[in-house]
Amino acid sequence: MIESMFHLPLPILEKILRPVIVYLFLVGFLRLFGKRELAQLNPFDLVVLLSLSNTVQNAMIGDDNSVSGGVIGAFSLLGINWLLTRILFRVPKLTKLAEGSETVLIRHGVVDWVATKKEALTELELRSVLHKQGFDDFSQVEKCILEPNGNFYLEGIKAMGDDAQRAQLMKAIESLSREVKDMRAELAMR
Repeated sequence: MIESMFHLPLPILEKILRPVIVYLFLVGFLRLFGKRELAQLNPFDLVVLLSLSNTVQNAMIGDDNSVSGGVIGAFSLLGINWLLTRILFRVPKLTKLAEGSETVLIRHGVVDWVATKKEALTELELRSVLHKQGFDDFSQVEKCILEPNGNFYLEGIKAMGDDAQRAQLMKAIESLSREVKDMRAELAMR
């Protein structure tokens, strides 16, 4: 029984190469099919990702169900991921090529519907992203960016009233500071 748990029916090199090849193809396919696959998972995307893991399982392990084969496969996946992240860290130009570029979805409160269509984001999904960040409407957003890693970056439009109020407060603080300084000078002279 113990022998069958650790017996490798496939050569070790094949056990290492299978997960590495599948990993590289998956990274490429996810890059090809867009950032939306990494962004927010709707039920359809979740089903695809779960099915994808089951689909590539046999390609990674072959006809091997041994513990040794599983350990070698897991080591290969973790190893290629570690190596790839180190390479991308040291060569930033490769990072941009591997990850892609950001997509600006909203600028100055105006939605770029061409960009949202390119990323296959519906208006409802985009509104959901805004609501999660505390915005009620597109007009409140200065910039909304879908980053290469699937995260959304949102920046709100600063209201003119806030700037005017801030300037008024600064004037009041300066005035109070001058009064306190004058009072201290007056007290020092007594």
